[in-house]
Amino acid sequence: QVQLVESGGGLVQAGGSLRLSCAASGLTFRNNAMAWFRQAPAKEREFVAFINWSGGSTTYADSVRGRFTISRDNAKNTVYLQMNSLKPEDTAVYYCATSRFSSRVINTPDDVLYWGKGSLVTVSS
Repeated sequence: QVQLVESGGGLVQAGGSLRLSCAASGLTFRNNAMAWFRQAPAKEREFVAFINWSGGSTTYADSVRGRFTISRDNAKNTVYLQMNSLKPEDTAVYYCATSRFSSRVINTPDDVLYWGKGSLVTVSS
């Protein structure tokens, strides 16, 4: 049974930083591309960042590029999202996600095979 468990969310002031972690189990982690999505209240779930199996390829949503960094540690079965220069509009539940592929980009909810339960990030102004 595949499980993705996010941690690291919380309340932070605008301009601050947080690092989210997602621990994966039940799959051969090094074979899977990973991604982060987010969903703000009353909004649709949206893509944030993608990383391929090796960490050698990443993509970002325009709204977070230059502020967020996705990375992974295949020895720890964990993917990270470092979030800097946070803005109130970054407030959302952040979800870890994976597909059945190692390199195909995950950037829409339709690409996702498994979801985590989410971690709430609140950025105050």
